[in-house]
Amino acid sequence: MGWRTVIISKTAKLDYKMGYLVVRSNEEVNRIHLSEINVLVIESTAVSLTAYLLVELANQKVTIIFCDQKRNPYGQFIPLYGSHNTSDRIRKQTQWTNEIKQVIWQSIIIQKIRGQSTILRYRGMTSEADKLMNYLPQVEPGDSTNREGHAAKVYFNRLFGNDFSRADTENPINAELNYGYAILLSVVNREIVSNGYLTQIGLHHDNMFNEFNLSCDIMEPFRPYIDYVVLGLEHNGLTKEIKHSLVGILNRKVIIEKREQYFTNALAIYVKSVFDAIEKMNSTLIKYPDYELSVYESNSDV
Repeated sequence: MGWRTVIISKTAKLDYKMGYLVVRSNEEVNRIHLSEINVLVIESTAVSLTAYLLVELANQKVTIIFCDQKRNPYGQFIPLYGSHNTSDRIRKQTQWTNEIKQVIWQSIIIQKIRGQSTILRYRGMTSEADKLMNYLPQVEPGDSTNREGHAAKVYFNRLFGNDFSRADTENPINAELNYGYAILLSVVNREIVSNGYLTQIGLHHDNMFNEFNLSCDIMEPFRPYIDYVVLGLEHNGLTKEIKHSLVGILNRKVIIEKREQYFTNALAIYVKSVFDAIEKMNSTLIKYPDYELSVYESNSDV
C-alpha cells in the first residue's frame, strides 16, 4: 500500500502509462508511480481520466475520491470485489448474529468515548474528560443506554461551546467536521471492500438509504482524530488550505499495537481486526489506536 495522498485541484487529464499515474495540465506533465499512492482526491470537476487508469488504481487498492462543484467529497470509486473469497465473506456477513454485533458495537463505542476523553484531557478539560471515562462501565451491549449520545453532548459542547449543535448546517465547524469525516469514511469503505465485505450491512447502523452502514459503524473510534485537527483550524469556511489540512490527516502517524503507523495503515490494521473479532466472536481481538496525540501532532505534514 502506498503512502502518498495526491490531490488534483485544477484542470487536468489523468491517464496510466507503465505503472505511473500521468497528470497532464496546461503547464506541465507529472508522473507518480501507482505503488506510492494511497489516496487520490479529484478535487476539480474539470478533470478527465481514463477507465484504464481507474482499473489500475483499483488493482493497487488506491482510494479514489471525487468532489463536487464546491470541492466537497461527493463519491468514490470502489471495486465490486476486493478479495478472492468475497462471496464467502458476504455470506457470513449476512449471518452475523445480533449478539456478536451488539458486543462489537459496545467495544467500538467504549473506544470512541475513550478517544473523546483523551481529546478533552489534552485540552486541559479534566473534569469533562473524567466524566466521559465514568461512562465507560455504563456502556451496554448495543449501547442500549445511549452512552454514546450522552458523551457526545458533553464532548462537543465543551470543545466548541454550549450553543454548538451537530445539526447546525450553517456552522463552519460542522462543515469542517463533515469534510474530515467524509475523507475518513472513504478510506474505511476501501478497507471493508478490500477485506471482502459489504459496506451496506452494518453492526448498529441499519438505514435502508445508507450505502455505508458498516463503514459508519467501524469508523467511530477514528473520529476523535478528525475532531482534534478541526480544533486547530480557523473556522473561516472550507478554504483550500483547510481542506488540504483535513486530507493531510491521512499522512499523519498514530500508535497502534505499540508501534507508529501512518493513519491509513493503522486504519487497515484496525478494520481487519474487527472482522477477525466478529469471526472468532471475541471483541478483545480488536486492535484500537492508542490516542497518543503527542505523536500524532508531531507528524502533521501533508
